[in-house]
Amino acid sequence: MPSIDRIAPYLKFAQDHNASDVHLIAGIPPAFRIDGEIILSNAPPLTPEETTRFVQELINDHQRDDLERNLELCFSILRSEFGRFRMTIYYQAGHPELAIRRGTVDIPTREDLGLPEVVEHLARRRSGLVLVTGPTGMGKTTTLSFMLDLINSERRCKIVTIEDPIEYVHRPKKALIVQQEVNADVRSFSRALIHVLRQDPDVICVGEMRDLETIRTALTAAETGHLVLATLHTPNALQTMERIVTVFPAEEQNQIIAQLANTIQGVVAQLLLPRANKRGRVLAVEILVATAAVRSHIRQSEFHKLGTVIQTGKKFGMNTMDDSLKHLYERAEITHDMMISHQQERHANLD
Repeated sequence: MPSIDRIAPYLKFAQDHNASDVHLIAGIPPAFRIDGEIILSNAPPLTPEETTRFVQELINDHQRDDLERNLELCFSILRSEFGRFRMTIYYQAGHPELAIRRGTVDIPTREDLGLPEVVEHLARRRSGLVLVTGPTGMGKTTTLSFMLDLINSERRCKIVTIEDPIEYVHRPKKALIVQQEVNADVRSFSRALIHVLRQDPDVICVGEMRDLETIRTALTAAETGHLVLATLHTPNALQTMERIVTVFPAEEQNQIIAQLANTIQGVVAQLLLPRANKRGRVLAVEILVATAAVRSHIRQSEFHKLGTVIQTGKKFGMNTMDDSLKHLYERAEITHDMMISHQQERHANLD
């Protein structure tokens, strides 16, 4: 029977100190990510034998088979005393180690997250594709959860999510909500998404569009009257469009471009940056809203022109990442070095 007893002290420490992540790595003490920075504990370094015991006691026989076959494993645990944690197991030097992400029950408000109001408008769309993008650990899942909670609070509809793993648990409000976890409830994003279409959903949330089949099915779902929310590991709107198209063979790209132009509703690209006062992190965000001009540029494969459309689209709620960085710097929320190091247009005059 799986047990969390050995790692329970680390989970409690993460909860008590508002750490977002726990890292149990052989050769160093247990480490915690607090306000975006890795902090080593005062405990002795962990041994390979200890990290192996942690893993063996955490997983069941089916998970053990998956780990041995794939050399990686991701799943979530939920305990009343600690909350929800996402467990990621991987190997280093032949021994398993753990990266643990702490979930939360409370879904932050838009103001708490630092999201612009236009994100609410995107969540209220009745169909189409809304993408939340950015590197790992930049709050994409939290933004999706805020959008789902808004829909759950306002619409009498059915929401189905496919997640790997589930980080926020949504309770039904006005909506019916079904949350499915990869490797627990479904085999994969792509296979689950096909079956989701048979469940009479209004809103579909895909934790990550990882492969061609998932992207293809998501576009089809968005094209047939569903609102699809999903994430991608892309830094901005331009690269998001390019990534979606170029994952397909050349002979399919014209069709995908047409689908994308017809279905895209918006892109929210995110960066979470350390505050200048070292107290937590603050969100920088780029927003693309699918206007007629945006759809036209996508249809013509003129992705390089999207930056100009975003710069001139403030009345639609659009905002470039560089403008967001400059705004945060002017409000003394980030340092000048932080602004410069993350600007995307290297020749932009942000000083």
